[in-house]
Amino acid sequence: MTERRRASVSRDENRLSIGPSNLVWEGDVLTIRFDEVTSPRPSRLRGVMRLHPQAINDQVFSLDTEGRHRWRPIAPRARVEVDLENPALSWTGDGYFDTNAGAEPLEDGFKAWDWSRAHLPADTLMFYDVQRRDGDLAHLALRIGPEGNLRSIEPPPRTRLAATSWGIARQVRGGTEDAPRLRQTLEDTPFYSRSSLLGRYGGEQARIVHESLSLNRLRSPIVKAMLPVRMPRIFW
Repeated sequence: MTERRRASVSRDENRLSIGPSNLVWEGDVLTIRFDEVTSPRPSRLRGVMRLHPQAINDQVFSLDTEGRHRWRPIAPRARVEVDLENPALSWTGDGYFDTNAGAEPLEDGFKAWDWSRAHLPADTLMFYDVQRRDGDLAHLALRIGPEGNLRSIEPPPRTRLAATSWGIARQVRGGTEDAPRLRQTLEDTPFYSRSSLLGRYGGEQARIVHESLSLNRLRSPIVKAMLPVRMPRIFW
């Protein structure tokens, strides 16, 4: 999450390098090697993460009517191996890999969004609810099978979660009788939150990763001035 100048960035068909860190496709495995300094308390963060996709999705979704903002869930479900040299930690677990791309800053196109990914025993559910800057509301509701077959589904109703300590509103797609419940807030910032939830869909237990993003809050000059505290900017 370190911001660097254009000269520090290079890429080709299989590799993206940003400063001393890079992402490389090695066969069917995405290998991420990173060597960074944390912020605001400086310490070394160095290690390797390997992502083994269960399947690759080629479908791209437009989040706005003009096609300026696009989202692709590249690996809706994956196995992840993390091996850190500094600090000395390692673990494995379920993972996910997606990409957002756009022709303008996110805050120019949207007011806010809620996104979630629910891991069922076999399938994966993904829900995307966006509030566009023009006032329109839009949603995506997808079910992905083990082989990566992706189809649209009828979205369940939205359930309100407790706001974050920064006052960011959170809503998640889930049934009214067995609504997803908050387990832990993993990341809590002035404009963004990431949370761990538990819920049930169609009678199946689901582990849920959820995020809420306030682009109105991100637009604030005060918040923009705070960003380098957590995302250092290196000018070489």
